[in-house]
Amino acid sequence: QVQVVESGGGLVQAGGSLRLSCAASGRTSSSYNMGWFRQAPGKEREFVATVTRGAGLIYYADSVKGRFTISRDNAENTVYLQMNNLKPEDTAVYYCAAGNTAEVFTRTAYAYWGQGTQVTVSS
Repeated sequence: QVQVVESGGGLVQAGGSLRLSCAASGRTSSSYNMGWFRQAPGKEREFVATVTRGAGLIYYADSVKGRFTISRDNAENTVYLQMNNLKPEDTAVYYCAAGNTAEVFTRTAYAYWGQGTQVTVSS
């Protein structure tokens, strides 16, 4: 079992940057697919990015490709989401999640979730 805690959210102007962190405890995060999801008010929680266990393959949602970068530091048991060129439509609560299934793009593929961190992008 693994516990994850997000940090790094905040308020930023459009075009700005933020880096979110996801600290894992319990089992090492490298044993899990580590994903980022986000949920805007009134919308479904959606996939943002993931880095897989083992090979460390990386996938992004089309909406963030080229602007966001996911990375993992196995020594620190931490996963990061670097967000550049932020847009107002990126405003959401961002969640870190850990899973160990072959599927990586859906909410149900992740069994362990953090409490979320708010990201607000002003225009």
